[in-house]
Amino acid sequence: MTRQEKVQKRQQNSSHAIKHEARLSAFARSLLREWRKLGLPQSGARVVVAVSGGADSSTLMLALDELVQSEKLKINPIVAHLNHKLRGKASDADSRWVRGLAKQLGHQVVTAAIDVKKRALRSGDNLEQAARRARYEFLTKTAKAKKAKFVVTAHTMDDQAETVLLNLLRGTGPDGLAGIDVTRALKSGSDIVLTRPLLSWATRADTESYGREHAIDFRVDETNADETRTRVRVRRQLLPLLKTFNPKFVERLAHTIEILREDNLALDAAALRLLDLSSDQHQSGRNRRPTSLRADLLRFAPPALRRRALRLWLARVRGDLRRLDSAHIFAIEKLLASTSSGRLVELPGQSTVSRKDGLIHFHAAKSKGRART
Repeated sequence: MTRQEKVQKRQQNSSHAIKHEARLSAFARSLLREWRKLGLPQSGARVVVAVSGGADSSTLMLALDELVQSEKLKINPIVAHLNHKLRGKASDADSRWVRGLAKQLGHQVVTAAIDVKKRALRSGDNLEQAARRARYEFLTKTAKAKKAKFVVTAHTMDDQAETVLLNLLRGTGPDGLAGIDVTRALKSGSDIVLTRPLLSWATRADTESYGREHAIDFRVDETNADETRTRVRVRRQLLPLLKTFNPKFVERLAHTIEILREDNLALDAAALRLLDLSSDQHQSGRNRRPTSLRADLLRFAPPALRRRALRLWLARVRGDLRRLDSAHIFAIEKLLASTSSGRLVELPGQSTVSRKDGLIHFHAAKSKGRART
């Protein structure tokens, strides 16, 4: 091939690529930019996509399909849908709709059903908490079964704004103000990555607009109009009111959250260093989760770092921070300031923290059914 022929071929390939790119929707192009920015796999990977049938998740799936069909992404999307059994026949219809969408697009689909209401009664969680736990357990199980290392959900900037406003209303600290993570481990210690590629740039209006442009009849969850639920009132009353002060409130809040998130990362690094220094040296050499910490180093640390280090410690030794709040952290701080041994702080789940010999000690709850001697 001559030099001139090579130049002409490159020009033809470039022209073809430009035309191919132009056929992508604006939403798909934005998703591709974010996908690359997050360093997500562009070829050869299996990716589980959580799809409820609503506008946000269905738009994410359809836009990913655009990118796969155009060969901008050479990945294998797997549609995952959990029926929460909360809306009777409507929930079953959602499942059928998602299976139909996956079949139409030619992608694998995994569906399951769980009675979330019964689960909530057993666990003591509210419905929203029980549904969320069930959903992420299902996504974890699906990813493992399909040998996928990435799970994608369709949280938008509106979800981020709602979450932060709810946290403010309930009372929160820096973690609550930093909102939802864009990327994190699906489960503590897991190598499966959970990512939300719409969170930092897409609004609910964007996903609904995509549906109108592509004539997609998304499923509608009528509970999203139930204003007895606090999140729904935030969505339908508080956010519209805030937008009368600033029409770009959701976008501006997202920018603020990103700044807070970066500050949080710096604080976490400092708190981890404090936690490492405070770990009982007799344990730290053989145990990555020391159950005892030096009271003196923690007592004289800056309060913000001390509280963050205590939260990190409790997350490690308990496995999570479920049902822990600031009152428990403040109680442990009082324990640090105490000069007497034998005092206890009771934590949710029947675990405790005590002070003895200049250390604070975590004691896990005793296993039920343990044989008596």
